[in-house]
Amino acid sequence: MQIKIKRLNDAFHMEATNEDNVSIHMDSSPDVGGENKGMRPMQLLLSGLGGCSTIDILDILKKQRQKVKDIEVNVSATRYEGEVPSLFKTIHVEYTLYGDLDENKVKRAVDLSLDKYCSVAKILEKTAEITSSFQVKS
Repeated sequence: MQIKIKRLNDAFHMEATNEDNVSIHMDSSPDVGGENKGMRPMQLLLSGLGGCSTIDILDILKKQRQKVKDIEVNVSATRYEGEVPSLFKTIHVEYTLYGDLDENKVKRAVDLSLDKYCSVAKILEKTAEITSSFQVKS
């Protein structure tokens, strides 16, 4: 795995590109000279957690023959204030799944992802308390 970072302006706007030539933009907040032209690095970590666990959950539910019509994920977090570095203190991941789904199987999939399979969660849990919730809508 390899990522290349290229600076795009004279401030903090950057483009990160992977070995498959897929890219994302990063920036900093205007408070420190950024221009909000991309996600902040800590936001990317939360996005990674949401994406990683969603992939796991969809894969697990597919193996359980559950047909997910759609899924939405909201990730919220708090950080330790006044500390450098300002690590995540708490992270909550809320899943909304659509389809005729067995709630017990959904709970199992969420738990397996966050407790066992999601590499991003396993990294972040070393410094943050990660909680989750889910709801199923037909």
